[in-house]
Amino acid sequence: MKIEAAIRQTRFTDNYQKMVVNFVYTGNWLRDEQVKIFKAYGILPQHYNALRILKGRYPDPVSPGEIKAVMLDKANDLTRLLDKLVQKEMVQRRLCETNRRKMDVTITPKGLKLIEELEKPLGAFTQTLKKRLTDKEAAQLSRLLDKMRD
Repeated sequence: MKIEAAIRQTRFTDNYQKMVVNFVYTGNWLRDEQVKIFKAYGILPQHYNALRILKGRYPDPVSPGEIKAVMLDKANDLTRLLDKLVQKEMVQRRLCETNRRKMDVTITPKGLKLIEELEKPLGAFTQTLKKRLTDKEAAQLSRLLDKMRD
């Protein structure tokens, strides 16, 4: 569906304004689709992002600062986000043995299991995108998004 139909707006200042509106709308659509998946597992996209970061470094611990630096959504309160994952027993947090002013965060077996369980529904979502864009188009879009941030 064209952005004009989706938001019932046909006038834009120029193509750059239209692009920004489309980008924000599409980003929110992607987030909302993923929220539907994550909600069934009692987590938010930000929780999943933190778990993926921890899984990528597993079994090594990661400091909250390192997590924050690579989070997709940096606007979140990371302490509260980690508190929720600790409460759900998906991550473990403890003082660093070599620097007592630093916290070490690691993913637990329960967190690893959740990441594994999410592969199927997230893979199904990705399959729906593969029906809409070719591999070449997806690569081109990714390059354009990279170029936009340069």
